[in-house]
Formats: sequence, structure tokens, C-alpha cells
Amino acid sequence: MNDDQPPPPNPWLRSLMVWGGVFVALLLVVSLFAPRDAAAGKSMAYSDFRGQVAAGTVAEVQVSSDQITGTLKNGDKFTTVPVPGDTSLTQLMTENNVKFAGRPKEEMGLLAYLLIQALPFLLIMGIAVFALRQVQKGGGAGGAMGFGKSKAKLLTEKQGRVTFDDVAGIDEAREELEEIVEFLKDPGRFAKLGGKIPKGALLVGSPGTGKTLLARAIAGEAGVPFFTISGSDFVEMFVGVGASRVRDMFDSAKKNAPCIVFIDEIDAVGRHRGHGLGNSNDEREQTLNQLLVEMDGFEANEGIIIIAATNRPDVLDPALLRPGRFDRQVVVPIPDIEGREKILAVHMKKVPLAPDVEPRTIARGTPGFSGADLANLVNEAALLAARRNKRLVAMQEFEDAKDKVMMGAERRSMVMTEDEKKMTAYHEAGHAIVSVNETASDPIHKATIIPRGRALGMVMRLPERDNYSYHRDKMHANLSVSMGGRVAEELIFGHDKVSSGASSDIQYATSLARSMVTKWGMSEKLGPLQYEDQQEGYLGMGGTARLFASDETNKLIDSEIRGLVDGAHARATKILKEQEDKLHVLALALLEYETLTGEEITELMETGKLNRPDKPSGGVIVPRPVRGSAVPKSGKKFGGGTAPQGA
Repeated sequence: MNDDQPPPPNPWLRSLMVWGGVFVALLLVVSLFAPRDAAAGKSMAYSDFRGQVAAGTVAEVQVSSDQITGTLKNGDKFTTVPVPGDTSLTQLMTENNVKFAGRPKEEMGLLAYLLIQALPFLLIMGIAVFALRQVQKGGGAGGAMGFGKSKAKLLTEKQGRVTFDDVAGIDEAREELEEIVEFLKDPGRFAKLGGKIPKGALLVGSPGTGKTLLARAIAGEAGVPFFTISGSDFVEMFVGVGASRVRDMFDSAKKNAPCIVFIDEIDAVGRHRGHGLGNSNDEREQTLNQLLVEMDGFEANEGIIIIAATNRPDVLDPALLRPGRFDRQVVVPIPDIEGREKILAVHMKKVPLAPDVEPRTIARGTPGFSGADLANLVNEAALLAARRNKRLVAMQEFEDAKDKVMMGAERRSMVMTEDEKKMTAYHEAGHAIVSVNETASDPIHKATIIPRGRALGMVMRLPERDNYSYHRDKMHANLSVSMGGRVAEELIFGHDKVSSGASSDIQYATSLARSMVTKWGMSEKLGPLQYEDQQEGYLGMGGTARLFASDETNKLIDSEIRGLVDGAHARATKILKEQEDKLHVLALALLEYETLTGEEITELMETGKLNRPDKPSGGVIVPRPVRGSAVPKSGKKFGGGTAPQGA
């Protein structure tokens, strides 16, 4: 919608004005046809009138075929209706010296006659038009008469102009699209050499990486109209509506060319044809067919550039991806440490920062964060500072916000028994001890037994650098760390007291081992072959499907997965048995301090004490065995465990 246009009036006010106009029109019609002399005097019966004439009290009279008006000698005016066939009235008035005169009958004008004849039809037509307009406007493009109208919105510079200066961390994607901006600014420069600008660009990336922001930046840099629509806006329950909307959208775009049409989440309408219910979906497929024709058909759409975004390029129809439609597929990746630092700098401009804030440090501690995640991090830090009545957002707020985003909000109000806290402490200590002793494991960022999110405790590990691939030794290390919590419960509390707190650890370990065997070829017996594939599934439901294999091969796959998990369990058991004293030390420290950083855990493992200002004694932790401590049978845990950075 263009900002230059005034906002639409209130529908209630509009209805009131319409009905007010109808009422005024009716009053005018009534006044037009009302007798002009209706108020000439008081009404009088015809017999009384003849009596007044005979008594000599009548001064003058005007007579017409349907009315008699006059004036009495005392000045009063009167009116009466004559009786048809009374021929003696004239003689009576003559005998009593009454001045009388005839008055011609008023005839209706041609315009008034036509108006009174057409008035019923005009009223009916007016009510019908008003009702249809109300129904149509009530639903907008989806109203009674607007099913086929496009829902694309036209954005202008006044609605928040975005440029490439607002886009950070995705420099390669930005460079690929700068050529489109140059063409929109100066198309003749490319036409001289016979070059043709790409008709479309497909932005592919994970959610939150900035695909929509990048598209708006292209429009902002080029200074051209920018139409935006979602893929789901095309599809309706009525067959043919989506195709009509595609045609209407391109018609609007042609009137504003050169322009950019941005289709967000194009996978909603651009999926493989023939994958719906009964191998067809008429409405979606007709919409896709019309989109394919409009993008590259017999009729050329010069000056219209289509930019689409999706995080599911694997489900798009091949005809949509061929050159001539989407000539370029621009990958918008998760930013690396340099990109994260630039994104943080963009969002931190809007926040008053304390001198101790270091964007580089925050970027190093947020691997895997997308642009949206980093924007949320800065916002959470600002909210924390506001709740703490601070004027500036300090580094502490960013650290607390990072923990909240990565591990969930603290649930200090949750009531846990001492035995539940003790089991949680040993569970998390088991993860931490195994992680410290696995050389390929990522360093520990923080360990806590404070319930966060859905977990009763957590050991958070962060990689030292951005990882783009994972090695076999790292995967085995992650498997061992995931088993560390379960093994610690078995060693300290016994087989019968093992809790359900390792459910998420077991799920992670099983998934990782399955991928190692069936997708990444890390099984010696099965070799470098793929045995499972990620498929879209029936009716669009995703899932993992095992490829065709014999019963013996399937049994071997299950055996290899079991072997990897059992091996990780054995390595974790060996480590924790050898370092049981350190396990007690770390668990007791977690019970006392509730949260420990990675540096504090390393210090505690090396020296057996912590240098904390809140402990005057120097924070010495004396290990004491707690084997056989009672844990209530009803003490169930939900979501406790590590959050490993694995494949």
C-alpha cells in the first residue's frame, strides 16, 4: 500500500455517512412533492364553510377543483375540500358579496414525474450496490468479488528504507545481488553489450539468516517499487484462484516496471508437482504453472525481477529452478565470527552500551547464531538492563542474555528435593568430567544445576572456532560425553536408582550414531554407503526412510548403531571410574555454587579448590563419597543433560 494515500476511513463512520445521505435524500423528495399551501390556514368542514359564507363572515375565496382556501373578515385563513357536484356555491358567494376567484390545478413537472417514477428502482439499485461494496471491501482481495485479486503489497521508501549498510555478515550473497541493483539503476549499460539481467534470484538459507532483509535492501538501493507477497497467499481452496492472483500480480508489476517482486517462502506454492493427495493438487499446481508461464513464457516481462526466498530448496519443482526463471541461487549462510561481529555492530547502534562491551567476545561465544538470533540477543540484553534499572547495557547483561537464549530461562521457583539436586549435580558432573578428558571434545562454557527451559541441569560446550565439518574422533567424543551423565548415575547411585534424566542424551547419541552408520559411511562393516535418506514423505510430512536393503543388512545397521553407543558408554565408564574423586569434587561444587564456568571447572580439576570472592575460606572443596544415597523413586527428571555441539 502506498504511504501517499490517506488511510481508509472508519467503516462504521462510512456506513453512518451513507445512511445519513439516504435520509437527507428522502427528506428532499418529501419536501419536493409536499403541497405548498398545506399550511395556508386551519382546516374547515365544507358545511361550516357554507355557513360562514351565508353569515357574511368570509372576505375572499380561491377555488380549485380539489381545494378551497380563503380569508375571513377577521383575518383568519382557512382551507376546505369542496363537495363534487355542488353548483350553488358560486350563487351563494355572489349573494353574500364574497370576493372569489378560480385557481388553476398545479401540474407536476416532467423532471419531478420522471424522478418519482424512477425512485423505487434507484433505491433498490443503490442498496444492492452498497451491499456488494461492503461485502467486497470487507474481505479485501479475498472479498466476494475479489478472489482473484493479488495480495501483493507495494512498499515504498517511506515505509522504512533498507540499504546494504543495514545488511551485514553475508557479504558474498550481497555481492552476487549488487549486479541486479546496477541493472535497475542503468539498464542501458548492460543492453549495449547484449547482456541480459537475470530474471530471478532464489535466496536459499536457514531461517533468520536475513533473506527478506537482503531483498528489501536490493529494492532500497535501486530505488524501485517493491512488491512483496508470501507463497501461501496464492493458494486457496478454490481451484484457479491462485493462478488468477499470479496474473493480477504480474499485471500490477508491469505497470510499475522496472520493479522487484519478492515471494517469501516460495516452497508453499513451488513444490514438486504430483506430490499431493492422489498424486495431484489442482489448485497449487495450477498456481505454479501460471507462475512458470509468467516468469518465462511467450510474453516477455521486461523490467520485472523476481526474488524468492526459501529454506527448503530440495522440495522445489525443477522447472522453477532452471535458467530463465531463477537464474541464480544465492546461498545466505549462517554468519561466521566476522559476520556475527558485523551483525552485532548493526544492532548495537540502537542500544546505549557500557565501555566494557566487546562485540568480538560476544561473537566468539555465539557460534551457529543467525542474524535473527543475534538481534534477539541484543534485545534480551537491553531488556535485562532495563529490568535492573541501568542506564547502559553492560557486558554482564550480554552474558546473561546469551545464557538465556542458549540454555533457556532460569526456573529458580522450581522446587527440587535435596536428593534430586544431588542426582542432577552428579549427572552434570559426569558430562563435564568426560568432556574434559576427551581431547576432541569442545571446551566447556558453563555447567549448571539450575533448571533452565525444559532441563533440570545443563553442561554447555562451545567450539573454539566455527565448524563446517566434523571428524570421526569428534563424533566419538560427543557420544562419550552424552553417555557421561547416565554413567555417573550408575556409578554413584547404583543400577536401580538410575533416573530418566538421560532421555535427551540417549536420543542425541542414537541419532548421531545412526547418521554415522547410514549416511556418513563411518562403519567398517558396512562401508562408505548410504542406507538412509531424508524424504519429504506422504502429504508433505518429513521423515527418514531406510533405502532398500536385505534383512541381514538392516540387522547389521542396528548392530553397528548399538555398538557405537555401547562403546561410548564403556569409554565414559572407564573415565569416570578412574576419576571418581574428581567427580565427587565437581558435583559438590555444583551443589554449593549451582553454576560454574569452564575456567572454574578446569581450576577445580587441577587444584581441588575455587578462588571465589563469595567464599572467604578460599572455596576449598573436600571430596566425600556419597555412594548409595537415597533418591526418591518418584524423582523424575525432564530434559536434563548436556547440549553437545555435534553433527
